[in-house]
Amino acid sequence: MTDVIALLQEFAREKLAALLRHQSSARFVSQYDVNNTYQYIINREEAQLSWVAKAIEELGGAVRDDADAGRSISGKGNAAARAAIERAAIEDDARDAQAFVDRWRPRVDAMENARHAKMLRVILGEVLEAKRFFEQALAGRTDLLGRRADVLEPASGEVLSTRWIE
Repeated sequence: MTDVIALLQEFAREKLAALLRHQSSARFVSQYDVNNTYQYIINREEAQLSWVAKAIEELGGAVRDDADAGRSISGKGNAAARAAIERAAIEDDARDAQAFVDRWRPRVDAMENARHAKMLRVILGEVLEAKRFFEQALAGRTDLLGRRADVLEPASGEVLSTRWIE
């Protein structure tokens, strides 16, 4: 079982790092629909991490939270410069999602424990869904989480990077 615990701990650490990167992107991505999509992805990742944490704990392991996002996004300047940084962040997130799946799919497929393998396969599927969202955002789509009624105009506006202003 210790091999399974170690594998789940490593998976959780990498998934937590992805979540931290997505939080960093969400603070920078200001387009309303794209930011809402980041919030959805972050929410799903929190749920996924809770599943993996529960599995680790049930096996007698300890959940570690020593992940590092590996990047931080910042930038100032005119709208064009910010847009380029925002696009680069979304591109990185799409690329990272595919790399995560490519790295983990063979290991998950080789797992003998069907219950844990199925859980990780569901998570990998959701990572691919997030990648699709990122690709659609890069293509300029705003209907990432659903379409608005025809009578409504597309949403406009930006999200502030700091949620609370005092």
